Amino acid sequence: MIQSVDRAIRILKALGERPGRLGVSDLSKRLGLAKGTVHGLLRTLQDHGLVEQHADSDKYQLGPELLQLGNSYLDLNELRSRGLAWSELLATRVGEAVRVGVPHGDAMLVIHHVFRPDSSLQILEVGALLPLHATALGKAVLAYLEPADVDELVADGLPKLTGRTHVTSAALRRELAAVRDRGYAVEREEAVLGEGGLAAPIFDRTSAPVGAIGVAGPRERVLRKAREATVAAAVLEAARGISRDLGAPRWPGG
Repeated sequence: MIQSVDRAIRILKALGERPGRLGVSDLSKRLGLAKGTVHGLLRTLQDHGLVEQHADSDKYQLGPELLQLGNSYLDLNELRSRGLAWSELLATRVGEAVRVGVPHGDAMLVIHHVFRPDSSLQILEVGALLPLHATALGKAVLAYLEPADVDELVADGLPKLTGRTHVTSAALRRELAAVRDRGYAVEREEAVLGEGGLAAPIFDRTSAPVGAIGVAGPRERVLRKAREATVAAAVLEAARGISRDLGAPRWPGG
């Protein structure tokens, strides 16, 4: 491992962990590095546009070049490119926001987000990390991973985000078994109070679960009994379509 590169990456991650700017002293304490070392690395990162310094406070934040690098990653992501048309169609059919995500550690990384097709104020969620165990996107993938992967996730401890979050091994495994039975996952205020969602897994040409597509919105609207079956059918069709475009031999691929 190259120490200077490792330290620079740790600085970038620290700046990206929460909103707001951090100064040299803040980063020094957080990372256990000398102020001179932090300052030198920040100047180098700044020269490359990866961080920028606020003129009034002299504190640092992530720079615009990272956005360009992130867009390059998204442009090269085959799942995202295959899912663009399906996502737009799904949002139009169900009238809700649509997310496409891929597993990233113990979370789902949102790589595509289609706004709900109305005039309401919405925030783009591309780049957001959603908990595997508490969201429809996450559970849709988790249900088709190897049992050892689920064991590892549970062993690390699951954060209880709301009163409805499944945090025990038994509760989570029951939930994942239900996902496999239905073919899609349901989120009932497990990550955010008031929010509900449905998602289905996406498989690649090796039949591995590589991501998920789903809808999210107010629970009383998305999960209304008279509507859930219709929304679920549309989500399943989109997931099957993307999987087929990725070369999956069958669906589910697990």
